[in-house]
Amino acid sequence: RGAARGDFIIAFRFVDFLRNFFSSTLGLGSTDKVLDELSLEGVARFIKSGKCKNIICMVGAGISTSAGIPDFRSPETGLYANLQKYNLPYPEAIFQIDYFKKHPEPFFALAKELYPGQFKPTICHYFMKIMKDKGLLRRCYTQNIDTLERVAGLEGEDLIEAHGTFYTSHCVSFCCRKEYNLDWMKEKIFSDDIPRCAKCSSLVKPDIVFFGENLPARFFTSVKTDFPCCDLLIVMGTSLQVQPFASLVSRVSKSCPRLLINMEKTGQVKEFVFLFRDVASISTCDDGCLALADLLGWKGELEELVKQEHARIDSQDQKEKASESKGAAAKATAASPEAPESRKEE
Repeated sequence: RGAARGDFIIAFRFVDFLRNFFSSTLGLGSTDKVLDELSLEGVARFIKSGKCKNIICMVGAGISTSAGIPDFRSPETGLYANLQKYNLPYPEAIFQIDYFKKHPEPFFALAKELYPGQFKPTICHYFMKIMKDKGLLRRCYTQNIDTLERVAGLEGEDLIEAHGTFYTSHCVSFCCRKEYNLDWMKEKIFSDDIPRCAKCSSLVKPDIVFFGENLPARFFTSVKTDFPCCDLLIVMGTSLQVQPFASLVSRVSKSCPRLLINMEKTGQVKEFVFLFRDVASISTCDDGCLALADLLGWKGELEELVKQEHARIDSQDQKEKASESKGAAAKATAASPEAPESRKEE
C-alpha cells in the first residue's frame, strides 16, 4: 500500500508539472490567464492583487467533520456507514421523503444526535467569515444542514442553504403547511416526541431538503446571477455526487480559477487534472484554509477569531445550561407539595 501511495504521489506531482509546463510554456489552456501559477501560492497572489472581488464558496459535510459531525460517504466513519441501528432498507432512506412519511422515527432519532447547537464552527467556517468581513465573499453555497455557517457569522444574504435548514419547519400536508420555529422543533426532538402539527395532526418536518423534494427557489435564482460574475470558485469538503449542486462547478466562466480543498479529488473535480485554471489542495479543509490564510497574511487573525468565538460559544452554553438547571429546579419546587412549617417553640 505504501509503495502504491508513493507511486500515486509521484504521478500526481508529474501531472501537476505537465499542467504548469503546458499552461505557461506552450500557452495552452485559457486565453484569459488569471493565475500566474497553478498552486495555492498562485491563488493567494490573485486574491491579494485586488482583481478578485467576488469569491463563491461551495461547501459540503467535509468542512464540519473537525467539529465532530460525520460526513456522509466516508467508508468507515461516514454517516451512511453507521446507520445499522435504524434497520433501514438502504442508508439513503433516512433522507427519502416517501420513507420519512411512513417511518419518521429513524430520522428524528438521528436528528437528536446531530441537532444544531451542539457543535462549534471550524477553522474553515471562520475563514469564510473573514472573507466576508474583507468584502471578498459573494456567496457561500452550502449542502450542510448543521447551520454552522450561521453560527460563524454568515447571515441569510451571505448563504444559499441548498439542502435547506433546521431554522424553520413545516407541516408536510399540502393543505396545511403550518410553520414552526427552531425552539418548537428542538423541544419535540429532545423529548422523543414525533413532531405533529397542532392544526391537522400531520407530521412536521424541518425545512431540510430530502431526496425526492425540490431545492429552494432561491438556489436557482441566485445561481443565475452569482456564477457569471464569480472571480474565484472555492470548493471545500464535498464529494460532488449530489445533483444539481454538483453541476455548479461548471457554471463559472471558462477563465474563472477553481480551487479544490478536499481530502481527495472527487466528482467533476477529477477533471481538474486536465484543466489549466484549476488548483487542488489535497488536505483537510481546516489545513487547506490555514495554509491559504498564511499565504494571505491572515493566519494570526484567523486563529484569534477561532479562539475568541469558541470561548464566546462556550460561555454562552454555560449560561444557558445554568439557566435551564435553575428553571428545572423552580418547576420541581412548584410541583412538589408545600412542606409543613416547623413547629415554633412556645
